[in-house]
Amino acid sequence: MDKALLSSIIERYEEASFIVTRRINAAIRERMRDDLTLDQYAVIRYMRKNDRCTSSELADTFCVGKSSVTAIINRLFDKDLIERQPDEKDRRVTYLRLTEEGRRLSQEMEDRIQELLTKYLRHFEQDEALLFIDTYEKLARVLLEP
Repeated sequence: MDKALLSSIIERYEEASFIVTRRINAAIRERMRDDLTLDQYAVIRYMRKNDRCTSSELADTFCVGKSSVTAIINRLFDKDLIERQPDEKDRRVTYLRLTEEGRRLSQEMEDRIQELLTKYLRHFEQDEALLFIDTYEKLARVLLEP
């Protein structure tokens, strides 16, 4: 790809990504409970999709230190949104799972976010929306490559 074109594409990506990320996150925060952060919600959402996980898995997934994950886990535990389950074979391993309240909150938030994003995605034709998500998922796959 031509260097000037690549530079232009990168600049456009940075500008669009900044606006989209800031605006969507702000809109999501407005729809969340006051005692929940975006990071806490991201962990709840991940746990809902993966049934159970460990704190090390969360740290790797979210590219943060274990101390940051521990702080989030402790806050979610204090709010009765997650539970800790020791591994039966290896007591050094503790699995994290959503409580019933955590699953309920996750579903409630998912419904609110679906409603929010539907409002924006309605501006796209079906083919545009599918091309957009295919391309965005490709970027995600590239970012996950070693």
